[in-house]
Amino acid sequence: MNKKLAAALSGGAVLVVAVSGCSSSDSQEPDPKLVAWAKTVCDAVPAQDTKIRSANASIAAIATNSNLPPKDAKKTYVQAFTDMAEGYKALSDALSGAGAPPGVEDGAKRQQDAVKSLAGLAASYTELKKKVDGLDTKDQGKFARGLKEVAGQSKEIGEQSSTGTKVLKRLEQEDVKQAMAKQPSCTVAASATAKAPAAAG
Repeated sequence: MNKKLAAALSGGAVLVVAVSGCSSSDSQEPDPKLVAWAKTVCDAVPAQDTKIRSANASIAAIATNSNLPPKDAKKTYVQAFTDMAEGYKALSDALSGAGAPPGVEDGAKRQQDAVKSLAGLAASYTELKKKVDGLDTKDQGKFARGLKEVAGQSKEIGEQSSTGTKVLKRLEQEDVKQAMAKQPSCTVAASATAKAPAAAG
């Protein structure tokens, strides 16, 4: 059961990949205002990227441990979902605080869509955390059934994550991508993402 849950949740880090996947070979210099905007967003990425990746890893790690007591499994899931919720909320707040990317056509809508998507993911993980928090660990059968429900809900999060990735890719096109490519914080997160092993499942 844990394995299915880990597989369903392993897409959670995809959004950070989209935000931090910055590389550009274009020699044209982006608008300095846009570079300053990108710095505000990118500086928030590495810490949250690490937090979300770590949460995914802890879920993947317990997926292979069928002897893990329900109490320990519950504790791991609750912590992982809390970290994911906080990570996506912080990214959403950073993007919201940065405002619309200056000089970008349709920039305000793209930015708002991305903020909404990240905030939605944060809310979904908070909901999962509450559900796992309420599971009865004294009865292994009940706990397993409860996790099955959580796994079902986590598939919806996978779909949310896919939609969010598209939304963020729309935000980071053209000039925005070039501006982000100039930020060391985005480059570091993108490099970590590229080196990260595939999630278990």
